[in-house]
Amino acid sequence: MDLPVMPPVKPMLAKSVAAIPPDMQYEAKWDGFRAIVFRDGAEVELGSRTGKPLTRYFPELVAALAERVPNRCVLDGEIVIAREGRLDFDALTERIHPADSRVRTLAERTPASFVAFDLLALDDESLLDVPLTDRRALLTTALAEVAPPVHLAPATTDLEVARRWFEQYEGAGLDGVIAKPLTLRYRQDERAMFKVKHERTADVVVAGYRLHKSGPVVGSLLLGLYDDRGALQHVGVSAAFPMKRRAELIEELEPLRLDDVSAHPWAAWAEEAAHESARLPGAPSRWSGKKDLSWVPLRPERVAEVAYDHMENGARFRHTARFRRWRPDRTPDSCTYAQLEEPVRYDLAEILGS
Repeated sequence: MDLPVMPPVKPMLAKSVAAIPPDMQYEAKWDGFRAIVFRDGAEVELGSRTGKPLTRYFPELVAALAERVPNRCVLDGEIVIAREGRLDFDALTERIHPADSRVRTLAERTPASFVAFDLLALDDESLLDVPLTDRRALLTTALAEVAPPVHLAPATTDLEVARRWFEQYEGAGLDGVIAKPLTLRYRQDERAMFKVKHERTADVVVAGYRLHKSGPVVGSLLLGLYDDRGALQHVGVSAAFPMKRRAELIEELEPLRLDDVSAHPWAAWAEEAAHESARLPGAPSRWSGKKDLSWVPLRPERVAEVAYDHMENGARFRHTARFRRWRPDRTPDSCTYAQLEEPVRYDLAEILGS
């Protein structure tokens, strides 16, 4: 492989802002695996956000990209999997598997797509120092006849259209909106763009915590919601606390601490089979390796308000929830899935045009 921009490339990133800024190019924020595609003739490589290769996990995309994108190019985009008209991040994570036979089975069962939103090189020319508007024009031309599973990401400079996308696209499983300055050069590993994500709040049961890697202070709170059967399901964690606050939380939660996990709703957390019928704090897996996933059980009596962006498959917080405050006025049994706002469904095909 001999391209003007060679792997590894660290993608340009975005910083969070509260509102969509004016006078920019706007795109949907895709909820998948960020990937840089390098194609040089018959050679195709997929680089991850960390620079590690993703190529072996998506053989169907490698074949499609070799047929559908320019002979020599470097593309920035997102690998996604769609099910029933919306993005499915859980299906995507299943693809990172050590067994090649498993990867190929899933490639047939749940094939992935690639959504291209930037062009870093074309033929023998690097476009890293070319303004965004020119890169976008070249990308649009280069992918004018592209066919699924490769897609050109929709983009607009109309702020009102971006606001409409922000409201509608969530129903297809998308994260929000990305805003890019029109003159922006491609700046690797810098937060030079802007992202606006949905934020909602929910009242949750704090049913345990994990210790911080630095010592005997809280690393993350384990959060739960009651389902319609009255079972407490683990829905995520809240982890962003200053070190002083982490130490305070240990003292605050000490009266709720259980010495024996057997009396806890998540007592079976370490049994792999138990995860098939309930959402529990994670057991060791290929993702965690030898990482210590033990946790301190608490009597499920404390309620907290947390902020979150969206739910994954309606069952758990897609990202780490942000602690807002304790809610002594709420009872744990009132913390149910019923309080969560469901976005209006929106067909992903309407976004991708296929």
